[in-house]
Amino acid sequence: MKVLVSDNLGEAGIKMFQEEQGIEVDVNTGLGPNELKSIIGNYDALVIRSATKVTEEILEAAKNLKVIGRAGIGLDNVDIPAATKRGVVVMNTPTGNVITTAEHTLAMMMALTRNIPWGTSTLKAGLWEKKKLQGREVFNKILGVIGFGKIGSIVADRARGLKMNVIVHDPYVTPEHIEKAGFEPVSIEELYRRSDYISLHVPKMKETLGLLNKAAFDQMKDGVMIINCARGGIVDEADLNEALRSGKVAGAALDVFEHEPPGVCPLFEVDRVICTPHLGASTVEAQTNVAVQVAEQIIAFLKNGTIINAVNVPAVSGELLERIGPLLTLADRMGYLLAQLSGGPIKEVVIEFAGDFQDYDLSTVKTAVLKGLLTPMVKDDVNFVNAEVLAKERGIKVTEVTISETEEYINLITVQAVSDEGINKVAGTIFGKKNPRVVNINNFRLELRPEGRFVLIHNHDKPGAIGSIGTLLGNHKINISRMRVGKEEGGDNTMIFMRTYDAIPDDVMERLRSLPLNISVRAFEL
Repeated sequence: MKVLVSDNLGEAGIKMFQEEQGIEVDVNTGLGPNELKSIIGNYDALVIRSATKVTEEILEAAKNLKVIGRAGIGLDNVDIPAATKRGVVVMNTPTGNVITTAEHTLAMMMALTRNIPWGTSTLKAGLWEKKKLQGREVFNKILGVIGFGKIGSIVADRARGLKMNVIVHDPYVTPEHIEKAGFEPVSIEELYRRSDYISLHVPKMKETLGLLNKAAFDQMKDGVMIINCARGGIVDEADLNEALRSGKVAGAALDVFEHEPPGVCPLFEVDRVICTPHLGASTVEAQTNVAVQVAEQIIAFLKNGTIINAVNVPAVSGELLERIGPLLTLADRMGYLLAQLSGGPIKEVVIEFAGDFQDYDLSTVKTAVLKGLLTPMVKDDVNFVNAEVLAKERGIKVTEVTISETEEYINLITVQAVSDEGINKVAGTIFGKKNPRVVNINNFRLELRPEGRFVLIHNHDKPGAIGSIGTLLGNHKINISRMRVGKEEGGDNTMIFMRTYDAIPDDVMERLRSLPLNISVRAFEL
């Protein structure tokens, strides 16, 4: 069996492949897309870091590829749906570099606070600018941590050791869980208003792109300092540049950028910006850890079929996976939908299995629900191994209920999520043998494929409701590709499921919300 290592990997991992009987390893880094495409068909396994882009086109050429291993956490560079479709297991090493990244965050904060980069450069230039480079203490300052996953919680703990006052905002973690860890949970607005330092530890997704923008900076106290060692794009670089030049932001420490490498960047012209080339995970210890972990995982899979830390496949046998696969897809998508429906941190999840599940071990299906639920919520990459642990860390109570019969379907999965904002519920089943379908959302009966981009409209069941929606979209040249209407059980309202050929612009969404017969209009992406 052949393994291709296409990015720089710690020597310890390469040595493990070389010493493993029955495995041949080639180290070939710096390949362009066409070069990789021309040779990938010869390999059973691919080991990457962040440089290699595993696109659908690459995967089409990877006729023998069975597994992709990422030495690290982030998988932005892998087309996971395309890999899953082709039966390629995608693994990462989620625990190998969390401490390293947290420590880098604190190093950046201290370097920024005490002007260490400028002190070094001016002294080497023959200057002695002691008064000009006066810093500040972090003692008793307020650190606002946005995102309380593995890295964010470590940063908070280490900052507490520096005698800083730590406040935390994470919309997907209950206040009780944050308080139990010894920190003060606050709203995002309060965090902006009170913080002397703000450190970001959230995933890069639609909801967090441009999270720190002009509107956010305007709410902050004068002289705040920003640290971003999470993902590029979470901070709007143009707005940060303006806030730095106006003096609203006293300094910024950046390890990640909207485009990497960033090339010419206006932020680099600002003296009060320090930056590193995405070094958060770059320590000898971390690189050794992830190299060894990814080698162990790839070897275990190729030699024994053992699946560890896969983001798209649970740790089950291939035979069972083939039978239970559609249920896992359904459960994952139902969880993802519930995460978007819920308006606050989820406190409890109730999963009900009704009907005939052919004596399956449903624990894997439960894990798939939690994986989908947590994926849009946390910075840590969620997989079938860590989903239950992450749910427990966030104080989410999980309950399973099994019922032997269901009235309409051979089997039915119903998932209920409880948050401070209320209760949301989604039910789904399998049509035929392989087709997942959501059949009920918050007591509205409707059928939809849990995939892609769509809109849900909750409206009054009165004449003209659907017509007004179609007219508005038609006036803006937006074509509806699919629409279904679900009636509320025991109620007078309806829910409309709608797909359009093109994404509906924000201003048109606002117009939809303002239609008199519409109660709510929300866009979703699965």
